[in-house]
Amino acid sequence: MIIAVDGPAAAGKGTLTRKLAEHFNLARLDTGMIYRAVGLKALKIGDPVDEKVAVEAAQLLSFDDLDQQGLRDEAAGNAASQVAAIPAVRDILLKFQRNFAANPPNDKIGAVLDGRDIGTVVCPDASYKLFILASPEVRAERRYKELQERGEEAIRSAILRDIIDRDERDRSRTVAPLEPATDAEVIDTSDMDADAVYAAALNYISSRM
Repeated sequence: MIIAVDGPAAAGKGTLTRKLAEHFNLARLDTGMIYRAVGLKALKIGDPVDEKVAVEAAQLLSFDDLDQQGLRDEAAGNAASQVAAIPAVRDILLKFQRNFAANPPNDKIGAVLDGRDIGTVVCPDASYKLFILASPEVRAERRYKELQERGEEAIRSAILRDIIDRDERDRSRTVAPLEPATDAEVIDTSDMDADAVYAAALNYISSRM
């Protein structure tokens, strides 16, 4: 059982995939954390937009990097979007993601993957595909509150601009642009709470079982 959950930042993918993983006894992989980890590593080496730097960072990536501090920071998010636009980086990380889906750890019965191109590129044959979205304004407000709760300083207008810029990069890249798979169930979470999103996802999955 493989569930692909795609969508832009702060749309609600993380909360949904955690609930789905628990409900169906699936291994969960937040693929955005992989790219954030590579982005952070690239920042330490040099410039994330430099292909040689980004590829080196991807090649050096380890599981331990997925637990490091700073992965949720805006700098990591922006760097992630930059390295994700580089085809060679995506090729390296694609193998990791597909192996996780095909061989879920800890005796799980399947996997749920949270990302940008799971249903279109990583797992095009996934059993179930969801595309979660929300307006940039709603996503910026969610991110603002998240940062406040962590005690970090945040400016709403700056967060909104970062989200809009990141969306544009993700949608316009030549490799695996951000878009729903043709057979994905699209859920707009702008006016929904986490429980409503989860209910909608379960309804879609159960209807296809």
